[in-house]
Amino acid sequence: MADAPAPPPSGEHTATDVALTHPGLPPWPWLLRAIALFWLVYFVFDAASGLLSALRSLFVILLVSLFLSLALEPAVDWLARRGWRRGSATGLAIVVLLVATAGFGVVMGSLVVNQVSDFVDEAPQYLQDIEDWVNDRFDADLEFDDVIADLEDPDGAARQFAEDLAGNALAFSVAAIGVLFQMLSVLLFTFYLVADGPRLRRTICSVLPAHQQRRVLWAWEIAIQKTGSYLYSRLVLATFSAGATMLVLGIIGVPYYVALALWVGIISQFIPVVGTYLAGGLAVLVALLNDPVDGVLTLVFIVVYQQIENYVFAPRVTAHTLQLHPAIGFAAVVVGGSVLGPVGALLAVPIAAVLQAFISTFGERHEVVDSDLTQEVPAPRARRSWLPWRRDGGDD
Repeated sequence: MADAPAPPPSGEHTATDVALTHPGLPPWPWLLRAIALFWLVYFVFDAASGLLSALRSLFVILLVSLFLSLALEPAVDWLARRGWRRGSATGLAIVVLLVATAGFGVVMGSLVVNQVSDFVDEAPQYLQDIEDWVNDRFDADLEFDDVIADLEDPDGAARQFAEDLAGNALAFSVAAIGVLFQMLSVLLFTFYLVADGPRLRRTICSVLPAHQQRRVLWAWEIAIQKTGSYLYSRLVLATFSAGATMLVLGIIGVPYYVALALWVGIISQFIPVVGTYLAGGLAVLVALLNDPVDGVLTLVFIVVYQQIENYVFAPRVTAHTLQLHPAIGFAAVVVGGSVLGPVGALLAVPIAAVLQAFISTFGERHEVVDSDLTQEVPAPRARRSWLPWRRDGGDD
């Protein structure tokens, strides 16, 4: 008979003894490995989070560059088919984009500077007119004498605010240099993405089998088409909006109506959700400072034109360019703004359109069963009446 193993020395216990005496407690080696693995995963995720946070600006630059490259690709291809070298065509497209952006900035900058200067000069008279009007209409005793005196005082709070603002010119200059550097980085990446587009696509496709190459090229083509369609539809609607605004504000007599028309046309179309309010609000404010009646007329025009655009122009333009449900577009703007801020909100709509195209192509569709919840009930046709105020289908 084999000898039984010797018992452990007094006061010592093996891992098996601990597991038997305490069934809920895991063995020590496993517990130590679990603790080490936990802290390893924690430090890896913490390092990855810090790295992503540090590279966030680079990611935004690359995303904007990719969007611009997709938008400029059709124009560069059009020039290349007519004998232009791809690098020269890309440079021309970028120069046109820069000139248009700089022109808009100069026009709007002059508008802001002149309007603010005029407002500061005429602010005391505005306050005096408001005081007289309120006191005459409501038999009140409103006085703005102290405020007017402070505005006219060279050492007042308004002057001090202007001096403090001038004192921050260095900070503004540093911020402007940072923005300029980011813009140059975006343009550089955009140039190489467009000018070397065919070579880049060949490099990517060279490591993929034939069926995957076709999918990648199809996805690239869809992205170019949807991005170009988005810009085309926005430019068309911006042209309509700017033309109508220029005509109406010119007739009303609002100052700087050309700059305001450009502002309304571009901001209302290229800034999702809040662009309409920002564009119309500035136009109404400038008209209101010129004449209260002009402000009211401008507000009425903005509201009426917005309804015409929503129900007449936009459906016809987007039906041939970018088909995206309004709810999906709004949700995309909210998500994009939450993740990447203003840049994400601007790029959210074309990205959502591309994703929708991918899902509609690769997603599986089934026949919808008949149900009252899925049937669209047509609106009843109104019966005609010989009474002009009874055209809504009332009884004769």
